[in-house]
Amino acid sequence: MEEVFDAAIIGMGPGGEVVADRLLTAGKKIVVFESELIGGECAYWACIPSKTILRGPEVNIEADGAAGASSSTLDWEKARDYRDYMARHLDDSAQAEGYARRGATVVRGKASISGPGHVVANGEQYLAHHIIIATGTSPSVPDFPGIGDITAWTNREVYTLDTLPQSVAIVGGSAVALETAFFLSGFGVEVTVLNRSARLLGREEPEVSALAEGYLRERGVKVMANSSVAVGRRGDGGSSILALREGGEVVADAVIFATGRTPRTEGLDVARAGATLDGRGNVRVDEHCWAAEGLWAIGDVTGIMPFTHVAKYQGRIVADCILGRDRNASYDGIPRVVFAAPEIAAVGLTREQAEGRGIDAVSIQVNLPEAIARPWTYEQDPHGDLGILVDRHRRVLVGAWAIAPQASEWIHQASMAIRGETPLQVLRDAVPQFPSYSEAYLVALDRLGAAEGI
Repeated sequence: MEEVFDAAIIGMGPGGEVVADRLLTAGKKIVVFESELIGGECAYWACIPSKTILRGPEVNIEADGAAGASSSTLDWEKARDYRDYMARHLDDSAQAEGYARRGATVVRGKASISGPGHVVANGEQYLAHHIIIATGTSPSVPDFPGIGDITAWTNREVYTLDTLPQSVAIVGGSAVALETAFFLSGFGVEVTVLNRSARLLGREEPEVSALAEGYLRERGVKVMANSSVAVGRRGDGGSSILALREGGEVVADAVIFATGRTPRTEGLDVARAGATLDGRGNVRVDEHCWAAEGLWAIGDVTGIMPFTHVAKYQGRIVADCILGRDRNASYDGIPRVVFAAPEIAAVGLTREQAEGRGIDAVSIQVNLPEAIARPWTYEQDPHGDLGILVDRHRRVLVGAWAIAPQASEWIHQASMAIRGETPLQVLRDAVPQFPSYSEAYLVALDRLGAAEGI
């Protein structure tokens, strides 16, 4: 009799690993498929190495601002070696062995779906009651004349660099573009950011875009808005030259593309199991991450808020559903963070999005050094801003953003308020630690109440 698994997981990034861990803990029999490395993009070429390598420049900036401290010369070799340690030296053998010890069948190779409950890999067929697609995305690089003649990198080349270039051009205005710019400029690389839109982080509030650009420029980064590449060519000495549609040229040692990502669904044949793809190639799922009978999809491949923390959340949703605990996914109040210096964090809706939903929303922005003590105890030349967005009629928080030290941590106060629809009167009754950045929420709420009567 052919072996039947409780679940087959295609793709072992963060989302797939969460499902695998929870099903194994529950005693389920699983088979996992991975064509690259267990841990996925996040562990080896994105979240972990990028945040690890960003820490040095961040500490240098903090030291410059802290009373009695001073910055020191960054040691790229030591930073690079620790990055490689954190990225497991691109070796997932320990992870594979760990899953095997727990009873999982680990299959190396590209998997496809041959029918409901049927997965094929390396010419072998596997049967499972449930199939979970967690294949993630790949970097999307635009095609233009001369793309093959220049030194073109994506996040994979950037976060496995052995030797730093002297100069780079970063194409894009996303979180990836900004983090890469802060990292490289912090280590002394000359950085130019080419953004085809009028502002960076175009999905956030205009105030966030303006502040982010200002901080980049403070770090010596050249930002060129409304700029797009027409032609690339190789220059003298091996440089990469970009001719811009708007006129002019940019010369750099390498060109880094932070221009979006494409779902890895090619060759999966999800239609054979009854699933469909949207116009971008993402797997369509419902509120349970259910794609078809016995078929689920999680993480970036769904096109729903492509963040590692969302993939892990969706993994918990699917594992619970498979184990008989019916659970819906909610995407309200999920934070979005750019790990720059200072950190850029946002959660919930923007004013434009609120208006699009017919919400009568009011907002306020607070300059932190003017409002609270913590910025002054943190640094000598303090900076930072907080913005909140409130539903006037429901009297709840629907959006927030912060650009300040450690914003990635204290944005979660707004996240929980939005997810829990916490009334303003409860938020105003909070007693935040003194001194802390969280005190700014009280200031913002009080000022908004005085101005708008809510």
